[in-house]
Amino acid sequence: MLRSSFYVAQTLTILYWSQLSDHVGRKPLVLMASFAIASTMLSFGLSRTFLGLLASRIICGAFDAQNSIIKNMLMDITDATNLPKAYAYYQISFMLGAIIGPLAGGSLSQPADRFPEIFGRSELLKTYPYLLSCAVPVICAFIAFLVTYFCLKESVPTRAPFWDMTKEWFSLQSCAKPSKSHTLASYGEATSEEISPKPLPLRDVLTRKVLTVTASNSALLLLDVMLYSTLPIFYATSIELGGLSLDPPRIGAIFAISAFVAYGIGWMVWLAISIQLLLRAILDMSYASMALFIRASAPNRASIGAINGVIQMVGAGARIVASSCGGAAFSYSMQAGRDAWLVYYFFMIIGFLAIGTSLFLPRDPRLWDEVV
Repeated sequence: MLRSSFYVAQTLTILYWSQLSDHVGRKPLVLMASFAIASTMLSFGLSRTFLGLLASRIICGAFDAQNSIIKNMLMDITDATNLPKAYAYYQISFMLGAIIGPLAGGSLSQPADRFPEIFGRSELLKTYPYLLSCAVPVICAFIAFLVTYFCLKESVPTRAPFWDMTKEWFSLQSCAKPSKSHTLASYGEATSEEISPKPLPLRDVLTRKVLTVTASNSALLLLDVMLYSTLPIFYATSIELGGLSLDPPRIGAIFAISAFVAYGIGWMVWLAISIQLLLRAILDMSYASMALFIRASAPNRASIGAINGVIQMVGAGARIVASSCGGAAFSYSMQAGRDAWLVYYFFMIIGFLAIGTSLFLPRDPRLWDEVV
């Protein structure tokens, strides 16, 4: 429920943040997302009730549009020839997160019990056993905020003040037919070249190309998140019920460094886990190709934020379904009298769905590349 609550909040807000970034710029929203991550992870570590944990995740999901906005920035500053390479660098941050996150969560949780000689006297860590593991993403988000503020350059050509632009955006949204006075040019600072082309209305963005990419990306996310959310359950389930009966620190180590420290288990299991995670890494490579199709489907370059918002909104919905269905399908298949292979049949169906939706994409994104 905590995982799904994040995606529910993100689904309801990410389209608005992405559209807003087309008008006010990307950098302010990246700063907002970094601050939201830092503050909500700190509150998560200090929460002592389920309601507090839930509120932290909902607030984080509502204000964390960083993933979509950074993708918008990449598409702003690249073209079809160098976007895959830029996206490869972008994926490095996810790889670092996949290493730091599981290690921090698995190794630093309940430090007073696990490392009594170091943290045994800390009443704070006894009261809040997950505060130390939450401190790692807080520090990382704070560093990201500082780097963004001082080093990141805005990729949307606008010189209007952020708050004036934000008020202008909301006034535009409240008008059915905005007048000519409600344009960026009213600030008297942006030239005609800087405001042309303009972001399109949402209804004009939802073209057949965009809907095709949205369906394919959502099916891919459905499969990826379902596998990712089910693997920890599979690793922790007892061997008698079809799992591997691993403890949380070892599961965290497996996710962090691709099973190369899966000590204490047979080499055949070690090899199977390695192959499993290697195949999943290959699956993740498809997101770079998907970025090319997203960019190529855009009616114009000024509307990339809105298009990414639509795709990320539907993708967040797919994550909600995947987070709930993956574990539920695994638990159902493990019940007495059920076929233990049911969950894998279910994954195969989702895999064929992802393959089927990808067949509607052109062989080469350049066949769609009409961005101006």
